[in-house]
Formats: sequence, structure tokens, C-alpha cells
Amino acid sequence: MKTIAVVDDCADNRLLVRAIVEGEHTVVEYETGPLALEGIRRAPPDLVLLDVSLPGMDGPEVVARLRADPAVPRMPVLALTAHAMRGDRERLLRSGFDDYVVKPIVHEGRFLATLARWLAAPTPPAAPTTLIAPPAAIAPTA
Repeated sequence: MKTIAVVDDCADNRLLVRAIVEGEHTVVEYETGPLALEGIRRAPPDLVLLDVSLPGMDGPEVVARLRADPAVPRMPVLALTAHAMRGDRERLLRSGFDDYVVKPIVHEGRFLATLARWLAAPTPPAAPTTLIAPPAAIAPTA
């Protein structure tokens, strides 16, 4: 049984995810970004469903802090969002999320398939924080 962290300020959204995956996965819930960071550092889940529009510290800031923290192992972080306009998915993927789930969740089968795909995938590699070119690549040419 895998552990899924659900980070959403709306209790109904957390309850819906729990109802869909209960029995197949363990669900840990967080209402705010700071609580999620603390809990995930203490007990890293296998996957994070992270609301984009959290009050105070939004989802992109939370995912950036998770990715930057060497104490937190790399895990899939999926945006859980009502933002479903053209360009939103690409913007969220560029900000550090691994995938995108639109809420409200109306297609349970599609949602479960997305979770299964990410939970079965090998741990994605951490993105490099600094790109260093070898000296020959930056030396002036004559």
C-alpha cells in the first residue's frame, strides 16, 4: 500500500480523494503549504497531490521548496487544480509539478489510472539546480 499526501485547503476535496483511493492507498492530509512541508519532511509519501491555489503559500512555492530541500527524497508531485485553461498545464509543469489533475475529479477511473502510473514509475531524477559547462565549452575560440 502506497502513501499519498493530499494538500488542499478545501476539506471536501481532501475527503473526495480519500473516498476514491481508500483501501488501495494510505492518505495523509494537509490543509496548508507549511503543514505539508513539515509533514512531508518528517514522513515522505510516495506521491503528493498538491492544490495550486493554497492561501498563504501556493502550490508552486510548496513544490519549489520540496524540490530544493535535500532532506526530502524526490517523489512525484501532481498539481490538483481547477485551473484548466489553455497553457495552465504547461505553466505548472514548468514550475516543478510532474503532472496535472483537474478538479473536481469527475472521472474516477482516469484519476486512479494517473495515480497508478506515477506510483509505478521509477522515482524521477532530481532536476539539476546548477548547470556547469566544462571549461572547453566556455573558453573563447581563436
